[in-house]
Amino acid sequence: MKLILYFEEAYNELVHKVSWPTRKELQNSALIVMVASFIIALIVFVMDFSFDNIMSFVYKLFY
Repeated sequence: MKLILYFEEAYNELVHKVSWPTRKELQNSALIVMVASFIIALIVFVMDFSFDNIMSFVYKLFY
């Protein structure tokens, strides 16, 4: 009985109490996430590329 009551309350909350975002709000949020992900990936790429070049320079000093 507790399981059935749980599902009934969960359904009621999802249908009547949750405010779901509109399609436009979801598109804007997705765009923000994509742009932020691209910027972070670009920063990580630049850091990796720089570190690789710095370490190559340091290794060449000792060989």
